[in-house]
Amino acid sequence: MDTKFSTAIHLLILVSEAEQPMSSEQIATSVGTNPSYVRKVAARLSHAGIIEGRRGRSGFALLKAPEDISMLEVYRAVEQTEKVHVFDIHQNPSDECIVGRNIRPVLGGMFRHAEQVVEDELAGATLADCMARMRERIDGNKKDTHQHDSHQHDNRQQEGNRK
Repeated sequence: MDTKFSTAIHLLILVSEAEQPMSSEQIATSVGTNPSYVRKVAARLSHAGIIEGRRGRSGFALLKAPEDISMLEVYRAVEQTEKVHVFDIHQNPSDECIVGRNIRPVLGGMFRHAEQVVEDELAGATLADCMARMRERIDGNKKDTHQHDSHQHDNRQQEGNRK
């Protein structure tokens, strides 16, 4: 499966949240890919008017506020298509088989409907929404860690009282 879309979201969150401009090398390290792939994705985002490379300096900048960048816009930019495309249908079913004759229109309608649902979901979600979910997750992990540390402290204290 292609990863340009998830890479693009990762890149956009990093660019939005970074205190200093991030280079393609730094972004690649976070994404777990190579800098040339990051530059390829960034070029598509730049062409769509979502980010820009900083002239004379390493790094990228958002051209829009995160709440003004829909996930559908990001998808269209990196996939270079207007329509969400998730499913493919095998190309050469046999017309001599009853299933082969009918599978393409049956699956085609079902797949188009599912892709429309995905498109609608992406249109209703923004980069800011992704960032908020990430912050919630980070804050939740901090609370879990704090609760875990506090629980360990209580256990150590109880053990000390038993001695």
